[in-house]
Amino acid sequence: MLLRSTIVPTFLLAAFLFQPASVSAQSNDASEMSAALRDDQKTKLATLCEVMKDGELGSFRIIGHTDASGSAGYNEKLSLLRAQEVKRFLTGDCGVAEDRLDAVGVGEAFPLDKQDPRGDVNRRVEFQALS
Repeated sequence: MLLRSTIVPTFLLAAFLFQPASVSAQSNDASEMSAALRDDQKTKLATLCEVMKDGELGSFRIIGHTDASGSAGYNEKLSLLRAQEVKRFLTGDCGVAEDRLDAVGVGEAFPLDKQDPRGDVNRRVEFQALS
């Protein structure tokens, strides 16, 4: 689990949106959690991948987020699964070195839309350039 105080402000490279979790969102079974990247976001991720491979930046933190549906524990697990799925894509499909990427999940702690904590925009993965 990532402590909130360890998230340092750096510039945000991109945010990618995810499908909502399944109807059985209270399950602790990881197979029932939705960490599926939306199809319309995959092109953006592929573009970012090329920038990461060609750029001058060294390492990145991939931060998974959820909306406020579900329990805090469920959301922390789901947000980590989302970050790990993006890391898997970047290392496996794109060729970014695994040691350049740190995947963490913060659950529902940092919504983009505080007025609608269950809103779609809150289900995302963000990138921070660390070096």
